[in-house]
Amino acid sequence: MPANTIVISGPCSAETRSQVLETARGLSDLGIDYFRAGIWKPRTRPGEFEGIGDIGISWLCEVRDTYGLKITTEVAKAEHVEIALKNNLDMIWVGARSTVNPFTVQEIAEALKGTNIKVMVKNPVNPDLKLWIGAIERILKAGITDVSAIHRGFSVYEKTLYRNDPNWQIPIDLKQEMPSIPMICDPSHIGGRAHLLLPLAQKAMDLQYDGLMIESHENPTVAWTDAKQQITPSELKVLLQSLTIRNRSEIDEDAMLFLRDQLNETDEGIIQLLKHRISISSQIGQFKKDHNHVIFQSNRWEEALKKNVQKASAAGLSEEFVTQLFKLIHQDSIRIQSEILSTNEND
Repeated sequence: MPANTIVISGPCSAETRSQVLETARGLSDLGIDYFRAGIWKPRTRPGEFEGIGDIGISWLCEVRDTYGLKITTEVAKAEHVEIALKNNLDMIWVGARSTVNPFTVQEIAEALKGTNIKVMVKNPVNPDLKLWIGAIERILKAGITDVSAIHRGFSVYEKTLYRNDPNWQIPIDLKQEMPSIPMICDPSHIGGRAHLLLPLAQKAMDLQYDGLMIESHENPTVAWTDAKQQITPSELKVLLQSLTIRNRSEIDEDAMLFLRDQLNETDEGIIQLLKHRISISSQIGQFKKDHNHVIFQSNRWEEALKKNVQKASAAGLSEEFVTQLFKLIHQDSIRIQSEILSTNEND
């Protein structure tokens, strides 16, 4: 791992004192920077395990005293912040369900004023860059100087390979907007399954993320929450050792010039093709208007999408990528044709 890369690990939830301490014991020799465990757990439905509560803080403190690991947990309201500060936690994080609500983030920010604890802010559950930036800004305006962002993926309606769609462009955009904010990747919540952790962690390292938050449990098979995405400390050791750390120095632009020129020419070709497709969509929209025809034909669309995905797959392209691409193109085509019908009707 690069020298400045932060590694945060521990169970999704603190369940029992022995589970927390046993997991910490396994992680203590790996050189991780922070031991994490959820104490207060915001759950989707009532009746699900909502965390062990305040007693879990004492277990975290025991981890620090016994193994010398810095400790962190999620906070969702001012009361949680006060308890974390009272027990001198080394860091806290604002969860995705809290980030989505500016009122909640502001309540947390108010409770943080006058302190110097480190704070991480997870992306909101929905893919909204402004909400994420706004949450970070509220923490910064509270006077907290050490703030990081955690990329944990975004909820989508359709089922995908991942538990939460990584949508890598959003954290890239956040980094461009706020270059001084370290970016931590949470492959556990993005992937949702243990076998996806390594490729996601590798992608984060390739994108020059500043750290990883990976859930680890001494026995994931009996975990009370998110069992499928947790790995044992020994498995985490293998994962970290398996990462390929690439050169982060400035690239030789002269050596890349030819390939970049080819890329630019290809992008220009894509733009022209999209322009031509929009023109055809407009003509179809006018035809449908002239013949009083509905815009959307589900059977036609499903058949076209299936054929395009099959062709793309045969060409070695990602089915998931091509599916999302053609869905976006189709959505814009619907928009164009709707505008044509609306304009003509208003004339």
